[in-house]
Amino acid sequence: MKVLDLQCGQQHVFEGWFGSEDDFQDQLGRGLVQCPLCGDAGISKLLSAPRLNLGGARDASRDVPQSEATQPRQEVVAPQPADHALAAAWMAVAKRIMANTDDVGEKFAEEARRIHYGETKERSIRGKASANETQALLEEGIAVMPLFVPDALKGPVQ
Repeated sequence: MKVLDLQCGQQHVFEGWFGSEDDFQDQLGRGLVQCPLCGDAGISKLLSAPRLNLGGARDASRDVPQSEATQPRQEVVAPQPADHALAAAWMAVAKRIMANTDDVGEKFAEEARRIHYGETKERSIRGKASANETQALLEEGIAVMPLFVPDALKGPVQ
């Protein structure tokens, strides 16, 4: 298993696990590696410390697989500790919102109006609304807030 520190074009830092360097390159080339915070597929590898197994002597020439030795070099940058803390804080907030709201999907605007006008019980909801629907809700005095939910949180959260 190969664990890589990755960064998107928006400077969000995250970790990716891959079966091999070839697996990472294949997924990256097909656009399957995306930032869990913003969905950006413009990913670069960061410098990361390798795991060293010092329990026994081994041949140093075997440390770099032949397929990696012939790979083109990639641009890498060092992550800033604050980036990790900010990303972790955002993910914690997004997880809390997902856990404490009802997903009403495409019926968000309709359900927000029903709650606002007392037609159904008041509760926290989330869902999808167009920019026009959002603007109309705000003009009616219904407090709503656009929120980007990372794709990583749209499925089961582990």
